[in-house]
Amino acid sequence: MISKGCEQCAKGGKMVLFVYGYCDQRDCFYCPLGENRKNVTDVYANERLVENDEDVLEQAHRMDALGTSITGGEPQEALDRTCHYLELLTDEFGEDHHTHLYTGIPGGRENMRRLSEAGLDEIRFHPPYEQWGDLHGTEWEDILYIAREEGLTPAFEIPGIRAETEFLDFLDEGAADFCNVNEFEMSQGNYRRMQEQGFELKEGHMSAVDGSRDDILDVMGDHERVYFCTSVFKDAAQHRRRLKRMARNVRREFDDVTDDGTLVYGKTYAAPERFAELGVPEEFYTVKSEHVEVAWWLLEEMIEEGDLEEGEIVEQYPSYDGQVVERTPLA
Repeated sequence: MISKGCEQCAKGGKMVLFVYGYCDQRDCFYCPLGENRKNVTDVYANERLVENDEDVLEQAHRMDALGTSITGGEPQEALDRTCHYLELLTDEFGEDHHTHLYTGIPGGRENMRRLSEAGLDEIRFHPPYEQWGDLHGTEWEDILYIAREEGLTPAFEIPGIRAETEFLDFLDEGAADFCNVNEFEMSQGNYRRMQEQGFELKEGHMSAVDGSRDDILDVMGDHERVYFCTSVFKDAAQHRRRLKRMARNVRREFDDVTDDGTLVYGKTYAAPERFAELGVPEEFYTVKSEHVEVAWWLLEEMIEEGDLEEGEIVEQYPSYDGQVVERTPLA
């Protein structure tokens, strides 16, 4: 089974809203947060550092977001802020803008009520790894029923460290709607700590951890409401599709969109007047403060025919920061 939130994410339609970098509950050895987001109060909408509400809305419009996932750190530890953004997004896009939240604490009824009233749809709990297998009869069982009573869809979202049948019991008992298991991964943020715990990268993979995947699939994979999200799918499908959504929205008439969702165009420091002299239609180039951006194929042709001396083909992400992937000189 795949939830509505995951369905949107798989389409690349989910904006990731990072609301708070602190998590006081525990220092998980597998926490993937990098240094720029760990223990900070900054907010990010996808890769964009948020300075005001308009930044969040602009980023959502930039990618035609179908919904938003709220993450951290611990969003419940900044509940006023979290509810503010939920209300902001609901006011802008309506109730069809699906939202889900990742949390590592139960939070209690008042938090569930506030989140629901602010517009949250799904809440995905990540209990401490040390308590897996012993969650029944605790606040983690109680909060599943409380969340549902307050109008939320309760679920589990856990890292694929090992198989755990107790999560299947919660599904069968009707306490949780689904359980997402993310393939266990190493990142820049947790690499050293993961190695200290004895974990290693799977051969031929950039982030997947060697070990538990087969066991998890054998034990949990056949349950109709368990979804195993692979590292390859997250990187190759979700991220790429999100980039493509952005690229389609922000591309100029002369930008090419690649299969990876990047934008390709030409760049030259030739005088802007030269393009008018050569009769280049205005829709094929844009004048910047110190250079001109132009259709890459047109720039290549103009250099080959001697109309211009040099330039380069630029490939960059369509994200707000416009990170450049590759530059290819032309001369």
